[in-house]
Amino acid sequence: MARTAETLRRTNETDIAVKLDIDGRGEAKLDYPVGFMTHMLATFARHSLFDIEIRARGDLETDQHHLVEDTGITLGQCLSDALGERRGIRRSGSCFFPMDETLARAAVDISGRPFLVFDVPLSGVPLVSVSGGASSSFQVDTVEDFWRGFVTAAGITFHLDILRGRSDHHKIEALFKAAACALREACGNDPRRADIVPSTKGTLA
Repeated sequence: MARTAETLRRTNETDIAVKLDIDGRGEAKLDYPVGFMTHMLATFARHSLFDIEIRARGDLETDQHHLVEDTGITLGQCLSDALGERRGIRRSGSCFFPMDETLARAAVDISGRPFLVFDVPLSGVPLVSVSGGASSSFQVDTVEDFWRGFVTAAGITFHLDILRGRSDHHKIEALFKAAACALREACGNDPRRADIVPSTKGTLA
């Protein structure tokens, strides 16, 4: 069966639509108004090998918190829906991902129990970009909001750590890559489990 899903989240603050194919090629189609997060979502797709489509709008006149957090929630819900009963998956996965001076570590359990450990020291200074003569910035504190929303909606346990690093850009990007690789492993099919839910309880819902 195809492991695909579509999820729509509309609130007074955000309007987000996500399509996900777990068994994809790592392709991303993104209509997203925050440049740095667009880069992170494309990176996540490429390293997880998930095909992802996201169209998002939000109250950026307030700040980026609502949009980034709700993107995590919507993507996490979409992953949960695409996994279905979790039959035949490996369930757990981990990855160390180096990026220049930075080393990120991610470990995931598709457990049905949402829990996030986020040990990622960031400066809190916005990342500034310039395009067409206009500048924009990314609120680095929203990265934790993204992952907390993702974990809660997906129903997974995730430990995300930066073991060393200097650049906030490198820390965040290495973290997204590590998380993507860990999820690719955890969502992978285990031929020895075939149609079995990998839990003594018989369910990961």
